[in-house]
Amino acid sequence: MAESFGVDAERYDRARARYPDALVQRIVEASPGGEVLDVGCGTGIAARQFQALGCTVLGVDPDQRMAEFARQSGVEVELATFETWDPAGRLFDAVVAGQAWHWVDQVAGAAKAAQVLRPGGRLAVFGNVFDSPPVVAKALTDVYRRLAPDSPFNAQSSRSALDLYQEMFAKAADGIAAAGGFEDPEQWRFDWEQSYTRDQWLDQLPTTGGLTQFPPDKLAEVLDCVGAAIDTIGGSFTMTYTTLAATARTSAT
Repeated sequence: MAESFGVDAERYDRARARYPDALVQRIVEASPGGEVLDVGCGTGIAARQFQALGCTVLGVDPDQRMAEFARQSGVEVELATFETWDPAGRLFDAVVAGQAWHWVDQVAGAAKAAQVLRPGGRLAVFGNVFDSPPVVAKALTDVYRRLAPDSPFNAQSSRSALDLYQEMFAKAADGIAAAGGFEDPEQWRFDWEQSYTRDQWLDQLPTTGGLTQFPPDKLAEVLDCVGAAIDTIGGSFTMTYTTLAATARTSAT
């Protein structure tokens, strides 16, 4: 699934939510310089946000389609998984990963980040999390269960998406601590909102895990059902996002 998101790289780049400017600014200010390595850079969404603040960014991604889109948008990308990527002696001021670190070995990835960071350099892994409006979430759950009854995405959970992400980023912080070479990890949180029309939400829905591999006829049925649910609440809604980050800096000596 990690390499399925490039099935429609243009849609992914257009529809996926960006990251809070405050997060990007804080990472830059907490790093010793502006040379950034973006792990799992995808289409370059986060990379371009760092570039906008004057950083020089190198992306690493295993998906040729995503990498090519990022290159066309002005991001230099090397094709590899982070675990197999060859830094060739290069060092960076920050290693970042937006919505991608869960695809990387938590301890081995952090250890490799420590190796390519300058003294005082910062590792920052982050992601956006949200809980859809109840009527929208129920419509997606119901149609997904009907069309893909054997999918692992149908597993029941009484916990919110935020609870699950908080646990995931706590594990990321534990991985950083276990890797060695870093000061005590910190966890950052940013809360923000974004409004969506029916069409905007349906544009991004196919970029989410599981649906990236749905056949066109089943995907169309999903979008019809979710779209009808959005219509019942007026055709638009405001999504509350939380962006979580696990971050630490290497020893300054």
